[in-house]
Amino acid sequence: MLDGTVCTFLAEMLIIPTGILTAALLARYLSPAGYGIFILAATSIAWVEATLGSIFARAVVKFVSEAKDWRPVGATLLRLHLAAGIGAAALVWLFAGIIGDAFREPALARYLKLFALDIPLFTLTQAHRYILVGLGQFREQALSSALRWISRLLFVMLFLLLGFSIEGAILGSIASSLVALLASRFYVRPSLVRRSSFSARFLWADGMTLFLLAVSMRFFDRLDLFMLKALGGTATEAGFYGAALNLALMPGFFAMSFSPLLLSTLSRVLLDGDEHLARTISRDALRVTLWLLPFAALTAGAADDIVRAIYGEQFMPASSLLAVLILGAVCLVIYSVGTAILISAGRQRSALALSMPLPVVAALGQLWLIPRWGALGASIVTTTVSGLGAALTLFAIFRCWRIVPPLGTIARSLATSALAFTLAVMWPVYGALSLSLKLSTIALLIPLALLSLNEFHAGEINLARSLLRLLRPAQGQAPREI
Repeated sequence: MLDGTVCTFLAEMLIIPTGILTAALLARYLSPAGYGIFILAATSIAWVEATLGSIFARAVVKFVSEAKDWRPVGATLLRLHLAAGIGAAALVWLFAGIIGDAFREPALARYLKLFALDIPLFTLTQAHRYILVGLGQFREQALSSALRWISRLLFVMLFLLLGFSIEGAILGSIASSLVALLASRFYVRPSLVRRSSFSARFLWADGMTLFLLAVSMRFFDRLDLFMLKALGGTATEAGFYGAALNLALMPGFFAMSFSPLLLSTLSRVLLDGDEHLARTISRDALRVTLWLLPFAALTAGAADDIVRAIYGEQFMPASSLLAVLILGAVCLVIYSVGTAILISAGRQRSALALSMPLPVVAALGQLWLIPRWGALGASIVTTTVSGLGAALTLFAIFRCWRIVPPLGTIARSLATSALAFTLAVMWPVYGALSLSLKLSTIALLIPLALLSLNEFHAGEINLARSLLRLLRPAQGQAPREI
């Protein structure tokens, strides 16, 4: 699980350099208002894709990891994702004009119609990646992510240089999804033609609760941006908020890398009947989420410098939003890891009961604070509700397995966070090179500080020492076919 998590996280982390370069290109080729319209289109499509991709995600990981023959499950999953992707793309095309009018941005409609072409490609890619995770082929699915982010930067750059503006950014995203699909299909090739012995009824029967869980979280995800625009925010304000959201993505990518692998690992361990080991893994997983707090503090302390270096002076209002949203992003990681533990323990309904109120509470909070405090109010509500979800999930885990994050880890993470924030605020920056030195130095000091406070035990230190060995290229494998 460590090997897979490291590989997947490093692959997803490629969005940081590639995303920064992409954002910098867009910020310079587009005005804040144009960037805001692109963010609205991209966020809308991403919301649809994430919802579709998570319909059977965790159920499929469980089925594949527990099945003697994964291929019938994979074939059924692939057909369902393709049908859902085509249907969703058609609905986006039909309602694009209504969505544009709702946001008071008529130009948004044509961008949504073009972006809708990405939905079937994305859903097919996700289907292949879930199969790879269920099979324990973590490195292979990580490669798909890596190729997606690298190719997106290259394609967006190409289309922008050709003068396509917003359309260029959209076409670059579509092309990168195609690259990721081809890379995933090199390793697993579930059939779209042959009949499958695995009925979709099994996915619905076991996956309906998980589907409702995913939908409730998709309603919560990016609700702040949509509410900000719907409650009178301008395209420029949406651009500032979208820029802050993009810079607060790193904890979310860790959750995407870690949670499915944790679910797959716990499912296999519990299938072997070793509940004690499952509890130990779960407790350590919660410790790992707390190690993200110092990095969030670093981001919050250096928010002004980060926004100025990446987006330029015209986007500086995004810095205060980033400082708030990054904490909420870490809370969502704790929530995501916590729900994976609950699902593996057979407590899907508990996870659903915790998630369903979150978008409702967030919407009420947005209705109250956005008219008063604007974008800052939206960020405060999002972070507060995320923290509430994380706290309730930890309480549910305690009731289920009587495990909690160690108090010592909490104290050491908070102390290191205070150190990282102070250094980030006090360290002056005189350019992009100076900022890189500042961020990399403090980021290296964080694990050293945790080590000096005796946070890591001997086994974890040995694992860290073997990290280079774990990251050596794996032996090539032949594609799996039906």
